[in-house]
Amino acid sequence: MPEKIWKTVASAMIEEFELEPGQMVPEARIKDDLGLDSLDVVDMVIVLETAFDFKIQDKAALKKIITMSDVVDFIVATMAAEKVEAAGG
Repeated sequence: MPEKIWKTVASAMIEEFELEPGQMVPEARIKDDLGLDSLDVVDMVIVLETAFDFKIQDKAALKKIITMSDVVDFIVATMAAEKVEAAGG
């Protein structure tokens, strides 16, 4: 898991949703462990788009995000896809 991305995600989540730093573990489930509901998930998307300066195109993929680790994996994949697009691929 890319450490820089993890730290950015964790700090954004802590700040936006008033979570405890101890809750930020890769296996933490967004709804069950962190207590976020579907509206919070929408807010989470906006927070992440701002933090990483990109627009999430694949909204359907968001439904597959269960844990904090999934969030990081999603961001890594999104950033990789944007690099390919930017390179003309």
